[in-house]
Amino acid sequence: MSDKINSHKDLKVYQEALLLVKDIYCITSNFPKEELYGLTSQMKRCVISIPSNIAEGSGRKGNAELIRFLYISLGSLSELETQLDISIMLNFTKENKDIQNRIYFIKNMLSKLIISLNNKNEG
Repeated sequence: MSDKINSHKDLKVYQEALLLVKDIYCITSNFPKEELYGLTSQMKRCVISIPSNIAEGSGRKGNAELIRFLYISLGSLSELETQLDISIMLNFTKENKDIQNRIYFIKNMLSKLIISLNNKNEG
């Protein structure tokens, strides 16, 4: 099996971000109906933004563009983390260590990928 990356779909961070989309959609399906256009919608937009920006950055020309979109993904991930905290505080959902671990893992991978790409640009 080759380790060559042919597209964004080969990136582990992209694959993990897709799993996070599924997690958040499952969680928000149990939110109160009056939150459909509030927290539910906002969380879904944030989580979709994460793999979408990884894909868009990968489709752009050069590492500088990819890095820019990875930072956008990182921002969306931080925003989602805050919204998840709010949903727990409001008792819309319970704390979920698996999802929190996935968020941390994705943050870590995005950060390391950004550092790696920045090092390639400097070298």
